[in-house]
Amino acid sequence: MSVTRTILGLLPFLFVGGIVAAFAWPEQPPSLDDPWAAMPARPQHLNHAALISGPFDDGPAVTRACLECHEQAAHDFMKTSHWTWVGHEVSVPGHAEPMRIGKKNLVNNFCIGIQSNWPRCTSCHAGYGWRDDSFDFSDKTRVDCLVCHDTSGTYQKDPTQAGDPAEGVDLLAAARSVGAPTRENCGVCHFLGGGGDAVKHGDLDASMYFPSERIDAHMGRHDLLCQDCHRTKHHDIPGRSMSVSIDDANRVRCIDCHSERPHGNERLDAHTKSVACQACHIPHMAVGAATKMSWDWSTAGRDNVKAPPRTYNKKKGTFTFGRNLAPEYYWYNGHATRYIQGDKIDPDEMLLINSPRGDAKDPKAKIWPFKVHRGKQIYDKRHFYLLIPKTFGTGGYWTDFDWDKALRLGAEATGTPYSGEYGFVATEMYWPLSHMVATKDKALQCTDCHGDQGRMNWKALGYPGDPALHGGRR
Repeated sequence: MSVTRTILGLLPFLFVGGIVAAFAWPEQPPSLDDPWAAMPARPQHLNHAALISGPFDDGPAVTRACLECHEQAAHDFMKTSHWTWVGHEVSVPGHAEPMRIGKKNLVNNFCIGIQSNWPRCTSCHAGYGWRDDSFDFSDKTRVDCLVCHDTSGTYQKDPTQAGDPAEGVDLLAAARSVGAPTRENCGVCHFLGGGGDAVKHGDLDASMYFPSERIDAHMGRHDLLCQDCHRTKHHDIPGRSMSVSIDDANRVRCIDCHSERPHGNERLDAHTKSVACQACHIPHMAVGAATKMSWDWSTAGRDNVKAPPRTYNKKKGTFTFGRNLAPEYYWYNGHATRYIQGDKIDPDEMLLINSPRGDAKDPKAKIWPFKVHRGKQIYDKRHFYLLIPKTFGTGGYWTDFDWDKALRLGAEATGTPYSGEYGFVATEMYWPLSHMVATKDKALQCTDCHGDQGRMNWKALGYPGDPALHGGRR
């Protein structure tokens, strides 16, 4: 008998919490899924065209006009991570004291870090003028209202000027157009972050501005907006990126709208105890545009490299991209590990910038789909920790192509000593997938995971083999 036929015969036996158990069908069918009943009403738009007079010389001038009516909005917004670029205090494994972490102070394996590189990185900050570590986070006039509320489609930030508006932007027209955020407002940073379209995320790119249902069932078929799921209160936008946070607070979850047993099919609904909705309903990532899968900084600085710009850039090194890829699957309980600047490393081993926590014995963990971005980045060969080089601006690597100078300038900005000796270490960074949800007819089927050609790496998940055949035991 084939493995596939065996599995089909075993379907009443489903692995739950890491073991295979005989499943007793409930006497009553599961409740019907009605996500529309949980959908909040969208706010009514107030046309501001007659309320805004101008003219405006700069972004803060627009904000001052907004504050005449919306001072509390600025006060609320300045408490959020979109403004502070750090989260609430959290206990980080391996560190005795709680800390606030986020884009403001973390290291990653794509652009590495914002410190010493502020004017370039903060072009995605929802504020104006964050050029160095002296930025005044208490100044309400520095809040950029337009980046989230412009609906004219003409507002742009200068990519190299610390979040200031691009030259030539008609600020009066943008201010008169303000309304509820659209996908374009969110996407300008979340789709295009990290240096271009689809660079960081495997499930967010420019195809999500106006997606077909092939790209995303929620936005394509049902025309949902970002805030239909990321339901904002007092300018605090729920949602967690594992790239910058390690806990499960303030999350957006499928069960915000859907039933915990949404299928009306006992076999499928039994999986929801140990398999995340995303694992089956996001069968492929990067379905719109190719996403960056690796970034090797050690090859940067070379002249006369015969390679397309998409795969080699003298400033940044070598890249690989992939499109329409199967994700990798790992247990995830909503918490993650995180490399913190100054943590010691072993350069002979793969360094995890972050990784999901949980295993088959963890009752809170589920099997999730991930994009895993693999890199090779710079570290200190004496101190054995990662370094943040100055890449952008005067003296930066992208200007002088001098790693030693870039590292000395970066050390001045970060306060992390640099020994004068550097090397490159292999790193991995994990990005859980929650967007680009396929229509139900495109979701994974039984034999996509189980059977002769199943995509799951059961041994990596802690099993000796397919749990449908091996009793779920390790």
